[in-house]
Amino acid sequence: MALQLWETLKEAITVYTGLSPATFFTILALLWAVYYVLSSLFGPSNTHYQPRSREFEEQMQPLPPPVQLGEITDEELKLYDGSDPKKPLLMAIKGQIYDVSQSRMFYGPGGPYALFAGKDASRALAKMSFEDKDLTGDISGLGPFELEALQDWEYKFMSKYVKVGTIKSTVPVSDETSTAGESAETKQGDAAKPVEGDAAKPVQDGPSEIAAVKAEEPPPVSDALEE
Repeated sequence: MALQLWETLKEAITVYTGLSPATFFTILALLWAVYYVLSSLFGPSNTHYQPRSREFEEQMQPLPPPVQLGEITDEELKLYDGSDPKKPLLMAIKGQIYDVSQSRMFYGPGGPYALFAGKDASRALAKMSFEDKDLTGDISGLGPFELEALQDWEYKFMSKYVKVGTIKSTVPVSDETSTAGESAETKQGDAAKPVEGDAAKPVQDGPSEIAAVKAEEPPPVSDALEE
């Protein structure tokens, strides 16, 4: 029975492929060897598959709800740059702080925008710059197109992320001192200026004072002789 099946298979190979059974099986073995080599070179291995599965599981874990921080300084904001996985990933634009933890693949360590995390990157976003000097919230001197681009970024952040705080604005002490000095000088200058009503008083009192002086003067010599 087995010999009959073998003879039938050989005849079928010869009829349908035009090859002899030996040639057919040789080609089949070579194709299998090539497939095995290619799969071992380019196929996923167990060493690479496990870390990827862990990263995928970490990304699939639900994120904790955003925590409202209130008003913090620039230095305090730097603590939320993604270096500590236990802390939320924060980023600010135009002084408003947003929780961007859901986009850690972009703003977290190793992401394309990781240098923006933990900072107010308003100027860098407006200019689409990755230079350290532009990683600031100072937007003075920007052109209309840059301000428009910054506005688009702000709308995107407002619609996608949760606002968790603001950056504390610092006022230089020198400005307050100079302002207080100028106001004091202004008050002193106003006090030193004569009032219009007081300026008219010496003119009004002038004749009465002259009359009093004349009353105290002795009579002329000619009048004394006549007496």
